This record gives sequence, structure tokens and C-alpha cells, in this order.
Amino acid sequence: MTTSKGVVVPPGGGKHLEEASGQSMSMKLFGRDTAESVTLFEQAVPAGSRSSWLHLHRDSDEIAWVLEGEFTFKIGDKVTTGGPGTCAFLPRNVPHAWKNSGDLPGRVVFLYTPAGAGRFVEEMLERPADGDFKKRLEESGWEVLGPNPL
Repeated sequence: MTTSKGVVVPPGGGKHLEEASGQSMSMKLFGRDTAESVTLFEQAVPAGSRSSWLHLHRDSDEIAWVLEGEFTFKIGDKVTTGGPGTCAFLPRNVPHAWKNSGDLPGRVVFLYTPAGAGRFVEEMLERPADGDFKKRLEESGWEVLGPNPL
């Protein structure tokens, strides 16, 4: 059994990725730092931007906590919109998607537990253009079901 030694990430710390879409990610906790317990990152999302697909995670639950902006979440058949302080639980094996449905940029903290599904995000930060995209998704327990319906 692997144990974690604990980690503290200061404000502005972590690994950062700027995407062509205008979104950016700031990885705060990698799975390897938490004995694969969690992956946690903050994502800045321009108005109108969304998750790439309707998808699910086979091995991880996901939590999204809205810090700024207004976001719409589709979790299974339910669609809900909320602003700062909204917290969404996206269980493993349940199709989901999200969108910044507000007029202003937003920020969301995403957490995967266990960290399996977060490996895809971690790899995007460490090797954004390297390797087979579909294979990396599958290896991280993601299943793409179609385009984002939001």
C-alpha cells in the first residue's frame, strides 16, 4: 500500500496549462502526490465554454465546485444551473457534461476520487501534444459518449 506524505500548494502554485480555447487549468494535487486518492485542479472557463463531450468516468467520481460564474451541469438526465458556491457531484458511470452558461468568465475546482480519471488531465498538463488522445482517455477510465449537449 502506498501512503501519502502530505502536500501543501501555495497560492499561485501548481502546474499551469493555457489552452487554445481560452480555458486554463491549474493543477493543485496530482494523484501521485495523494497515493492516488484524489486529483484536484482549478479551471478558468470563458463565458460560453464547455466540457468537450458528454462523457463518463468508469473508475472515479467527480466533484465540481463553482467559485465564479454561472455553470450548467447535465448529470444523467438532470440539468441544473448554479452560481458561486454551487457544488455538483458527478458519480462514476453516469453520463455528464458542463458549460459556463453565464455572460462572464468562471472558475471551477474539479476533484476526481480516486485519482484515476484525473490521470488524463495530469497528462494533458505534462504532455499536451504527445501520444494517442483516444488511448489516453481510455487508459484514464473516460468514455466519450458524444458531443456536449449543452
